[in-house]
Amino acid sequence: MASSTNPRVQPSDSAPASQAPTASFRNEAWALCRLGVPMAATQFFIMGMGFLDTAMSGNYDSVHLAGVALGSNVLWPIFMLFTGCTMAVTPIAAQLVGAGRTDEVGIVVRQALLVAACLAALAVALVLNAAPLFAFFEIDPAAADIAERYLGAAAWGLPPVMVYVVLRYASEGLGRTVGPMVIVGTMLLVNAVLNYVFIYGAFGAPELGGEGCGWATAIVMWCEFGAMIVLSRFRYFRATGLWHGFERPDWRRIGHLLWVGLPIGLSSFVGMGLFALIGFLVGRLGVVPLAAHSIAGHINWATFVIPMALGAAAGIRIGFFVGAGDLAAARHVAKVAIAISLGYALAVSAALVLLRHGLVAIYSNDAEVTGLAAGLLILIAIYQVFDDLQGTATGALRGYKDTRAPMLYTISGYWLFSLPLGMALAYGFGEVSALGVYGFWVALSFGLALVAIAISLRLYRTARNPERIMRLAR
Repeated sequence: MASSTNPRVQPSDSAPASQAPTASFRNEAWALCRLGVPMAATQFFIMGMGFLDTAMSGNYDSVHLAGVALGSNVLWPIFMLFTGCTMAVTPIAAQLVGAGRTDEVGIVVRQALLVAACLAALAVALVLNAAPLFAFFEIDPAAADIAERYLGAAAWGLPPVMVYVVLRYASEGLGRTVGPMVIVGTMLLVNAVLNYVFIYGAFGAPELGGEGCGWATAIVMWCEFGAMIVLSRFRYFRATGLWHGFERPDWRRIGHLLWVGLPIGLSSFVGMGLFALIGFLVGRLGVVPLAAHSIAGHINWATFVIPMALGAAAGIRIGFFVGAGDLAAARHVAKVAIAISLGYALAVSAALVLLRHGLVAIYSNDAEVTGLAAGLLILIAIYQVFDDLQGTATGALRGYKDTRAPMLYTISGYWLFSLPLGMALAYGFGEVSALGVYGFWVALSFGLALVAIAISLRLYRTARNPERIMRLAR
């Protein structure tokens, strides 16, 4: 059967997937690690680029740092929204490979590229018209000007990076996660050099400050595109027939891509959007709370990368087994992934509590900031358990193409529960004293707990519902 074309996600070397015995916990954990570790490294490299942008623009000038931060709060939520819409390529490709229909993956990817081209045009339009948003929040004119120039430069990279992302998702759906990791790891170094050149005006280049950070970002996006085009010529990609020619738009396939992918994009957008909005709201509390909030959020994101990658790896494995008709093996993957995620979360939570003072000291030597941030890490240690659980469960559900329910849970838990509760606790209401920045994180913890429980129950029920699985797999 066609599963032999992809040994990385193949359940057995000697038996059809539908007849292969369920792997042991240890073997399945190892399979998830082989897929997930490169994906986690990819996310860490992407975080590294954000860190470089912040650090290098901050060392240039504080106003330029503010401008880059503001521009990033516009660029990356939009990027996550539109690239999330094409993330459906990963579970669709995994299910096709599992079903022995690898040659159809190329058709799906080509249709996804058409979708990406349209979304890229819309993304560019939104990014280039962010000025009213800055005016609405009464952002300092100097910082807003730098943010607009940063976005004007970075926008040039959005069309190629949308193509890159589709091909990356396809590679991951085929069970090949090392190539994308190598590309992003290389681009981290390229980004550092280009930031130095364009921010500070090195080697005869113009000194552009925060705007230069935008040009560096755009060039890196083009480099990622070029590297992924090269990777798409590798043998495992050629088996999909990707470059055998383009068809007219297939509205049925495009509709299916958006049916699965749009909820993913919206979930990513509302999550990032909420944290961006809370950042603005915390800013009203003062510089110290905002600095502490930023440190806590960065540490939380760094620890979340691994369970997020674990969920993505589980989604690939589950998608393959669903395509192969081995629902018991798919269910086993989900069990192993959730067990690993919970074990990791408990270990990291303990580390956050025990090492909180040393961790925050890495970011600041201001005693007031580090004291507040260390207190927030105790809340994040609780938040961590639910965050890791929902991240892994959400990724596993994507393997079943079950994406709409998690989106609804996320919107409800974050925007309808956490945000109003956080504002009430942070600023005070009635007889309740204001908790400041702590109020937002208390509310986020409660909201995320509800989301994590709801998504985990959804995974439990979907994994045991063959009728739902087959309906979603069509």
